Amino acid sequence: MNPIQVAMYARVSSDQQTEAHTVASQVAALRERVVADGLTLPAAMQFIDEGYSGATLVRPALERLRDVIAARAVDRLYVHSPDRLARKYAYQVLLVDEFRRAGVEVMFLNRALGQSPEDDLLLQVQGMIAEYERAKIIERHRRGKRHAAQAGTVNVLSGAPYGYHYVAKYPGGGQARYDLVPEEARLVRQVFDWVGRDRLTIGEVCRRLTRAGEVTRTGKTVWDRSVVWGMLKNPAYMGTAAFGKTRQEPLRPRLRAQRGRGLQPRRAVSTVDVPQEDWFSIPVPAIVEPEVFAAVQEQLQDNRRHARQSQRGALYLLQGLVQCQQCGYAYYGKRISPSARKGKPRAYAYYRCLGTDAYRFGGERICPNTQVRTDLLDLAVWREVCTFLAHPERLAEEYRRRLQPETGTKRTPLATVEEQMAKLRQGVARLIDSYADGLIDKPEFEPRITRVRQRIARLEEQRQQLTDEAALHAELQLIIGRLEDFASKVHTGLEAADWTSQRDLIRALVKRVEVAQNDVNIVFRIDPYPGDADPEKKSLQLRRGSS
Repeated sequence: MNPIQVAMYARVSSDQQTEAHTVASQVAALRERVVADGLTLPAAMQFIDEGYSGATLVRPALERLRDVIAARAVDRLYVHSPDRLARKYAYQVLLVDEFRRAGVEVMFLNRALGQSPEDDLLLQVQGMIAEYERAKIIERHRRGKRHAAQAGTVNVLSGAPYGYHYVAKYPGGGQARYDLVPEEARLVRQVFDWVGRDRLTIGEVCRRLTRAGEVTRTGKTVWDRSVVWGMLKNPAYMGTAAFGKTRQEPLRPRLRAQRGRGLQPRRAVSTVDVPQEDWFSIPVPAIVEPEVFAAVQEQLQDNRRHARQSQRGALYLLQGLVQCQQCGYAYYGKRISPSARKGKPRAYAYYRCLGTDAYRFGGERICPNTQVRTDLLDLAVWREVCTFLAHPERLAEEYRRRLQPETGTKRTPLATVEEQMAKLRQGVARLIDSYADGLIDKPEFEPRITRVRQRIARLEEQRQQLTDEAALHAELQLIIGRLEDFASKVHTGLEAADWTSQRDLIRALVKRVEVAQNDVNIVFRIDPYPGDADPEKKSLQLRRGSS
């Protein structure tokens, strides 16, 4: 064994992907330098970290190198350049000082460094420049992608989701785009239809896809829940792909390593979600309607709230629907303890607010609301549902009350508003012409044009409100007709409905039950297309009070 052992270390930085092809040349250069020194290079003494960022000290190969040096098994260390050792100057100083204290001679191949102050100064300058270059690359990359996202460029997206095919810039004639894959798009519409219209869970969707033999993008016939969940949450399917949904922060401490991965990731960062209002929307071809996408998001929230009952089955008729009106926490079913019922059988339990459990909030309850007997609340809600089905015209009365609040003011017709807007736009044109011809001065022109434009903006808001009300009036007639058909089908079996049928019917019509101090408010969920194969769906609400 040669008395002078050699360690070789090279790295490919994840933020310099363009340099990835130079790893082979770096290794060859190191070998030539070692051979020129007349030394041998055992394969076990190569330390290469591929894909790990130099911004962190926790890298597998670097850790092994430091352990070997601490064991006094290395006399000389060859490194391609200081920025290959670490991307931060402080880390470079730390490592070089550690190696030298262990008696290791550090050799940088891009320039030989001695022991003079000038050589140390050069090492410091190189380390600071490497750190500056890394920060500059990251910032330019971030700003460039952000600017491209604001311009609606598809290039910044990480890849095409299921249902789309990504066409790069040059094959696409100078502009990248998403193209629909017909077979995958058909499957995406089917999944959204199952969840939005049939109100299926993600697990049931996966089972249906697996039984049908549908193939994932990777060629698998077994569908995972996370794949379907990611599909249902992706806004690209309604025509607006989102950029900037996540951001990277310094690595947060972890309780344990991810399954099948090491404790230290390749990049020392943690990915966190960004609020939806900070996303950048990029137009892409739509597969589903925005109304269908919104209905699916609402159903996913309901599925998450009802998921707890799958652990031990449905025990209560309104399980997952009852909510406290004061604190917003959910009500849960709680059986009567043997000591409370004093040995007597009780056929009922209590719906209890989570906010009244002191042990959940540090020993002090945060909600003063009272608990409700399950049998009484179940009966009250079931009667309201039966009454609602027996008199569907009450829905029309409720919507008319909402659309025409008792303000005592007479609404302006839509035609009148549009006529006023047309006259104001003509006035704006005349003002601009007068200013261009020099008939009025700038001090007189600016306030007048500002006032006119403000009036136009107010009229546009009024016109939009009147247009929405007219659309709701037209849709109301359709909803009433659909509800009457549905009520006529189920009315004959309401009296003989068993517990399971009652629960299914309540969950189909009731969105939530809000418990207040002295009354209970029932929020109904009405689908204007019950039993219709058309995936377009809208969710409407009717709120009623019951003491």
